[in-house]
Amino acid sequence: MPAVESGPMPVFTMKPASKGKPPTHLADLTLDARKKAMKEAGLPAFRADQLSRHYFERHEATADAMSDLPAGKREEIVDSFLPPLLTKVRDLRADQGKTIKSLWRMFDGAMVETVLMRYPGRATLCISSQAGCGMACPFCATGQGGLTRNLSTGEIVEQVRMGMVAAESGDLAGGPTHVSNIVFMGMGEPLANWRQVQAALHRMIEPSPSGLGISARGVTVSTVGMVPLIDKLADEGLPVTLAVSLHAPDDGLRDPLIPLNSRFNVKKLLDSARRYFEKTGRRVSIEYALIKDMNDHQWRAQLLADELNARGRGWVHVNPIPLNPTPGSIWTASLPETQQVFVDTLEASGIPTTIRDTRGSDIDGACGQLAAEVKGNSARAQKAAAAAERVMAAINNGEEHEADE
Repeated sequence: MPAVESGPMPVFTMKPASKGKPPTHLADLTLDARKKAMKEAGLPAFRADQLSRHYFERHEATADAMSDLPAGKREEIVDSFLPPLLTKVRDLRADQGKTIKSLWRMFDGAMVETVLMRYPGRATLCISSQAGCGMACPFCATGQGGLTRNLSTGEIVEQVRMGMVAAESGDLAGGPTHVSNIVFMGMGEPLANWRQVQAALHRMIEPSPSGLGISARGVTVSTVGMVPLIDKLADEGLPVTLAVSLHAPDDGLRDPLIPLNSRFNVKKLLDSARRYFEKTGRRVSIEYALIKDMNDHQWRAQLLADELNARGRGWVHVNPIPLNPTPGSIWTASLPETQQVFVDTLEASGIPTTIRDTRGSDIDGACGQLAAEVKGNSARAQKAAAAAERVMAAINNGEEHEADE
């Protein structure tokens, strides 16, 4: 018997929030699941399509914007299906207003960061997949803060919607625009939160009313090297760009620099990246933060080129990134002349290379710095410095020997 809309709407939440977890949101559900939830609320299934189009197509999340929903139940529907997930804490602007870094507080006080950036012809939004990060990379502000928790699918998607609203409202210098590119390069290791990131990718890429309708080619997922999940991402059927945060081409340096490397070493990681290219046809990005006197040697650039070329040509692109130092770190960005030698070495070996245009260096640009500042986490700087000293001690003798060779 079809659902009817007469009488009061049942008191309803799609799924009561588990202890320590955010409330279930429209974006957590597939379209079919939304229709089922709507029926359980005593409403026709087509209301799920209407609400989904408001959220995913028009980027609306307030009842007063949804005049096609029944007036007497509009507030209850929106309250039930679109509970607030993110609260703005502050915005910081840089690059003459073309970059906005935002800090968001979630229901439990955990905080995440997003960065909205305007480039010629496009706007890119950098989003977070976790509150904090458990990868413990010693040069990374987020890693030194530790992992608070995974984000829900709804919390991830809501970052995108809010970024879209900001761009469309003209918050960026240059007037209203549309977000065309999403990068999972904010707080957290995306593949460590696989189920929620997997679902969020579908919500982003599937067309309305299922999702936001973003081109898969405009979405980038970054990882420090979770090899089995790179393979799962390749099997997902969504040709997003894979970005591998490599930062060192040799295990001797990468082991202390990226602790996960002790489980999935450089060769295993690059093999999985090559498999991703073969399965999806999408060229892989290699992200390489250039750290002065740490990983910016010419011989390391040559080793990187050799490792990539050993797996074929035309499948990869390298993005050297000038390091954005974190407070308390003993590391700094490479000198410009050293950076250029690194790039020239890669290009001479036939590796397409583009230095990353870093944004927001004057506003605590590295993810995790703004959250740490707001939390007053002064211990993080000491922890970062101590971790850096340990890495230096672990690699110093071997690195000097290799460099001399």
